Amino acid sequence: MEIISGGVCAAQGFKASGVHCGIRKNKGKKDLALIFSEKRATAAAVYTTNLVKGAPLTVTKNHIADGFAQAVICNSGNANTCNANGIEIAEQMSELTAKELGISASDVVVASTGVIGQVLDIEPIAKGIPELHKSLSANGGADAAEGIMTTDTVMKEVAVQFSVGGKICKIGGIAKGSGMIHPNMATMLVFITTDAAISSEMLSKALSSDIANTFNMVSVDGDTSTNDMVTVLANGMAGNKEITEENADFDEFMKALNTVTVHLCKMIAGDGEGATKMLECSVTGAKTVEIAKTVAKSVICSSLLKAAMFGADANWGRVLCAIGYSGAPVDVTKIGVSFRSPKGEIEVCRNGAGVDFSEEKAKEILLEKEIEILVSLNDGEEKSTAWGCDLTYDYVKINGDYRT
Repeated sequence: MEIISGGVCAAQGFKASGVHCGIRKNKGKKDLALIFSEKRATAAAVYTTNLVKGAPLTVTKNHIADGFAQAVICNSGNANTCNANGIEIAEQMSELTAKELGISASDVVVASTGVIGQVLDIEPIAKGIPELHKSLSANGGADAAEGIMTTDTVMKEVAVQFSVGGKICKIGGIAKGSGMIHPNMATMLVFITTDAAISSEMLSKALSSDIANTFNMVSVDGDTSTNDMVTVLANGMAGNKEITEENADFDEFMKALNTVTVHLCKMIAGDGEGATKMLECSVTGAKTVEIAKTVAKSVICSSLLKAAMFGADANWGRVLCAIGYSGAPVDVTKIGVSFRSPKGEIEVCRNGAGVDFSEEKAKEILLEKEIEILVSLNDGEEKSTAWGCDLTYDYVKINGDYRT
């Protein structure tokens, strides 16, 4: 397995594009994206657990109920959430896209991201779709990645090449996510494409299994969005024998999917609103996987710990505090904590108590852009990892005037 370029266009038969159609005031920012498969593809998706859901999620869920899709249309700048005509607009986006591409509207995945509660005008989207179609390209993955960005500061795309049944397959993805990122489903918008042949049932099983250890383990600010969705399209153009059961081929597909999703998780965590650092909390030595997950998420969600990481302050007591209120049944007298980055590793806690360490060395380690928080529960064999970011002044600035 190897990392390759191309994002959602790495897999055979997929093209993408992104344009500015006029939803966003800044003409220099793309606000409409399209992904298209030459062949109808099996499809699967997972959605936010927030009771307040964007209209596009309802429409998409209905469209891919049969397990198939062929295109993805997504706008940024407006979430199309809490709008009286939201379903109508989302359906219109699907119908306009389908007509332009010559496919069925029920084979279109529709998504929106941006401000909640503002009416979404279909006119700029209607005008932009023909240009989107015209711009479709096998090199258009980056344009689509840009078209779905809101407060993101960098595009998020990745792809890998792998082998299934002697056939070379590719899987790639793009994501948007910077704020309103918190565990409980996707926590962002993610679109994944693959040319591997896999049934919709097994694709759904693979995605549902994977997000439990990837996208559900990312937190930026504790807010679960209304529009979160992860979708996967598999058009089978790699020519492998269709994966219809859990076997060695399914395992290889799962590994490739996980490689893509973990990369996107880290990109999203590192690009949290106002963030200066990506945090990764690895928990080992837990009695159960659930205990490990609970501890990792509690640490990564701690506002006090996130603030300490912003200040490069090795305040390990905040790690213990977060573990203590997590609700996980752990023996606090066995806990060990270390901090690690490209500048080295330093132990700060052993058996639930502090150890002598160099504050200067700790600060040097914590000044790096990627920080690992290593927690050893020393009580079992299970482990888990969660991702997040530091909490900075800019997070408040960004969200203080996000709408206006």
